[in-house]
Amino acid sequence: MTKYIFVTGGVVSSLGKGISASSIGKLLQARGLSVAMLKCDPYINVDPGTMNPFQHGEVYVTEDGAETDLDLGHYERFLNKDMHHTNNFTAGKVYEAVIARERRGDFLGTTVQVIPHITDEIKSRYRSVSKGADVVLIEIGGTVGDIESLPFLEAARQMGLEAGKDNVLFIHVTLIPYIRASEELKTKPTQHSVGKLREIGINPDIIICRAEKPISNEMKAKLSLFCSVPKESVIEAPDVESIYEVPLIFHRQGLDEQIMMLLRLRTQQKDLDSWSAVVHRLKNPKNEVTVALAGKYTDYKDAYKSVNESLIHGGIANEAKIHIRFLDTTSPDIQSQLENVHGILVPGGFGDRGIEGKIKAAQLAREAKIPYFGLCLGLQIAIIEFARNVLKLSAAHSTEFDPKTRYPVIDLLPEQKNVKEMGASMRLGIYECALKKGSLAHKAYGQNAVNERHRHRYEVNNKFRKLLEDSGLMVTGIHAPKNLVEIVELRNHPWFLAVQFHPEFKSRPERPHPLFADFIAATVERAHGSQSPRKMPTHV
Repeated sequence: MTKYIFVTGGVVSSLGKGISASSIGKLLQARGLSVAMLKCDPYINVDPGTMNPFQHGEVYVTEDGAETDLDLGHYERFLNKDMHHTNNFTAGKVYEAVIARERRGDFLGTTVQVIPHITDEIKSRYRSVSKGADVVLIEIGGTVGDIESLPFLEAARQMGLEAGKDNVLFIHVTLIPYIRASEELKTKPTQHSVGKLREIGINPDIIICRAEKPISNEMKAKLSLFCSVPKESVIEAPDVESIYEVPLIFHRQGLDEQIMMLLRLRTQQKDLDSWSAVVHRLKNPKNEVTVALAGKYTDYKDAYKSVNESLIHGGIANEAKIHIRFLDTTSPDIQSQLENVHGILVPGGFGDRGIEGKIKAAQLAREAKIPYFGLCLGLQIAIIEFARNVLKLSAAHSTEFDPKTRYPVIDLLPEQKNVKEMGASMRLGIYECALKKGSLAHKAYGQNAVNERHRHRYEVNNKFRKLLEDSGLMVTGIHAPKNLVEIVELRNHPWFLAVQFHPEFKSRPERPHPLFADFIAATVERAHGSQSPRKMPTHV
């Protein structure tokens, strides 16, 4: 029978429930169990696809083209396993489904209510990912006490009753705040948070405590007493240098043993060697490089979460520590902020704010021969810059930013021009890309064709393609069925490559993406004058 683990959060948001859930999943996976992950978001949006990154961080895209919560990126990176549209749902999706059924008359004239109709729909989605899984880990977004989360918590409580105690486990992630003036850690907020859960009818079995200072045994005993959990079920989650250390920290405290005991699970396997090797390489670099990430959401680092992590993975592959310099492209002093960097990365994005700053960053990378990596919009920026400054088409632009430009080097496909609804209407999910032999991309991947994830609306205008290639900006990857440009590379440059897709969504710490590994190798070569050996597998 499938076991269920519910992960809730208390006191404040952004405590790292996603990291905790991913780490638990990794530990159970290391014991030979099949683990499924599910993230529930209590907001009314149907998905995060149209939300501002400042509000909710990056939008993570799955293989099947679902626009999902960024925590699915953590799940994929930690478990080295692809997620799908079924691994994330929102309150908006739940209410949309229930109202659609009511309109069809499925409820036979009964009054539709939160209990049982909404909670039944939530429970069906909890169970929907259980096929073939020994354990389903369900992360409930928000903070206990929020009105939005109540239906999800009520559905979890009902699951506990229906499946039985040995089959459902509740883990509560909470904050132990440090009061600097008195130099004390305080347990009272956690006590109140657990009290809120109990009011709902949920008694947590394990408490994971986030704290910036070590938690003493006396404090664990106090939490055990007041929160009614065994002392060994109070788990410390300290601030760490890297999130990839968390599974090992949990393992040393016996968290996986606790879970196995409480859910009556038995396996002989316990293999964390590969993960330990990743952490060792991460913490013992031989080189250091600085990469400028030229974006416009740089005040909120989660807006580029997968890009940040993929750069770190590239560092793992090259035994290099990565210093990311977040460059706000709306700033007027772009050039000075790009001094002494070993690589420039322009990530994806929407809207015209900061575009000219990104173009300046691409120009500097091209002229100063600094390794350049463009992702999605970063490819379009590279083409606009090249068209303006090499082809001398000074008015060249994307019709996204200048609908009346004389030289629309980036434009919509005909089918996109008729789109009325913004949600889930872009080129989303997996598309094949054929690679040109002998290109940087072909050498990095080591194969003739790859499948990569997309999330964009605008494409390279093929009317300008020959002109671009004749002048040195080579197309080295295409989506053949529609003859769409997927990869461009600059001739006579140490490493200048831009892609229309999002390789960051397929990079893993145990399997760094080949393009990120190759990009970081180029930055190491620029910084230290020699190619860094890549000893880890990098194939996707």
